[in-house]
Amino acid sequence: MIRQLAFDLPARPALGRDDLFVAPSNALALASLEGWRAWPGGKMVLVGPRGAGKTHLAHVWAAEANAVLVDSGAMPGADLEALTREDAVVLEDADRLAGEREAEEALFHLHNLMAAARKPFLLTASAPPRDWGLMVPDVLSRMMAASVARIESPDDAMLSAVLVKLFADRQIAVPPPLVPYLVARMDRSIGAARALVAALDSRSLQEHRPITRQLAAEVLEYDSVTNGLLQ
Repeated sequence: MIRQLAFDLPARPALGRDDLFVAPSNALALASLEGWRAWPGGKMVLVGPRGAGKTHLAHVWAAEANAVLVDSGAMPGADLEALTREDAVVLEDADRLAGEREAEEALFHLHNLMAAARKPFLLTASAPPRDWGLMVPDVLSRMMAASVARIESPDDAMLSAVLVKLFADRQIAVPPPLVPYLVARMDRSIGAARALVAALDSRSLQEHRPITRQLAAEVLEYDSVTNGLLQ
């Protein structure tokens, strides 16, 4: 079982390997994670834009490596010795530590302890380490030495699969033609897909209406008027 520290998941998303849709946008990143036993230095940084699917890939890897998941916000004051007794560690949103000396120093010590114990260490971030804005030179040098796996922008097939999954996570049945209708008109990111499904679900519940093409058109039109809140 994957244990989780200071990390809350919305709407009970399905994050298992069987729920992962593999497409050109994430196939290379998945392959990099599946080869974790051969990672140089035992570490990897998984990079992708917000909402690109990093959390899902991280959970898939955590299940394979028996890793504990840690949110970056829990790093200052974290029990680093306890973490290194785990089989592996995933640090989510590692780039958010940049600019906070205490947090950066905690990352530095966790990195060194994991390396000394020869335990695999996966970090997720929205950009490569060189762009994090790290203050501590020793932290920057160690992060720069990590291999980077990238999740690319999703194609139509990926967005379609993500929409289907997001609706299923909320136990919502929608007419099949609705998915390509949404894909053709939404912002092209998984984060936008998540926001769109949440907006459709909320509007449907508020107005006691099924999620149809008409309701979707209204939500998308409202978004365009309000300057892209679904992006």
